[in-house]
Amino acid sequence: MFNSNIPSDREVPSTGKLIKSTILAAITAGILLVTVVMPAEYGIDPTGVGNAIGLKRMGDIKTSLAEEAAQDAAKDTQTAVVVEVETEPQVVSETVPTQSHEREVTLAPDEGTEIKLTMTKGAKVDYVWKTNGGKANFDVHGDSKKLKIDYHSYAKGSEQKSEGTLEAAFNGNHGWFWRNRTKEPLTITLKTNGEYTDIKRY
Repeated sequence: MFNSNIPSDREVPSTGKLIKSTILAAITAGILLVTVVMPAEYGIDPTGVGNAIGLKRMGDIKTSLAEEAAQDAAKDTQTAVVVEVETEPQVVSETVPTQSHEREVTLAPDEGTEIKLTMTKGAKVDYVWKTNGGKANFDVHGDSKKLKIDYHSYAKGSEQKSEGTLEAAFNGNHGWFWRNRTKEPLTITLKTNGEYTDIKRY
C-alpha cells in the first residue's frame, strides 16, 4: 500500500474564496492600470495619482517623442518624392542619320523640276549637281507647311555645275529647282550626302 497525503477539506479553498480572489486581482490590476500604466506610458492620468508621483511626466515625454518620430518619418517621405521628381530623365532629341543619294533628271526645253530633302533646323547636306551640256537656271529654296513658310531663298542663278553645303534654316523641305532654258534636252545629275530623312522629286 502507498501512503499519500490527502489534503483535508479545510486546506482546499472554496469556490467562493476563488471568486473573491479573482475579483480582487482584477480590481488591483485596474487600479494599477489607471494610476501607474496609463500615466507612465500614455500621459493619461484620470485620477491625478500619476501626476503626484511623477509618472505622468514620463508618459508626456514618451508621447511627445513618438509624435516627433512620426513627423520626421513624414518629412523623409516627402523629401524622397521631391528628389524623385527632380531627377526624372530629360528627353533627348534623336540624331538624324547621314545618308547619300544620286538622282538624275532630263528636262525638255523650257521644262522645270525640283528635288527637295526633308531636313530639321540646323541639319547640313553636302551637294553637287551638274548638267551634261548647257547651263540650267536654278533656285535653291525651302518651305514648310507646318510653319506656314511658302518660300525661303538660299541662292539662285544660272550654272552648268554647282556644289556646296545646304544648311536648313527651319524644319521642312529644302532643295533645288531647275529649268532648262536651252533649245536641247538637258540632263541634270544631283549627288547629296548629309542629314536628311527623305528625298523627293516634285
